[in-house]
Amino acid sequence: MKGQSAFREMESALVFAVPEREPPILELRVNFGVFAGREATDAEIEALGKELLEKMDYVSIVSERHHAIGPEAESTVHQLRIEVSADALPVWGRDLSELRGRLIELTERWALACIDDRQVDASAP
Repeated sequence: MKGQSAFREMESALVFAVPEREPPILELRVNFGVFAGREATDAEIEALGKELLEKMDYVSIVSERHHAIGPEAESTVHQLRIEVSADALPVWGRDLSELRGRLIELTERWALACIDDRQVDASAP
């Protein structure tokens, strides 16, 4: 049962608790799937990352399929989560409110361009 032994050694990495960490100082959510009818492509996410790096030193972009499940209904939506840590803030300015506004504007412009470029008709079979 060599295969099971190897699997058991990997079991601890299969499911794990996330260590406590400093929450991001700024987090944006993009309801991409609701408006585009599809998930963002890797190339689109990389393009967004390059644009965001013009405003800060480091950014984390999480692409996720968010499931809401309950006894009466369930839904699935594709979202992007943009996280900015305090140490990634640009040196030229730490006005968080101004940065938030700039990032929202940049991200919305990116999302609309992606949607216009490749929109999927959700009513199509």
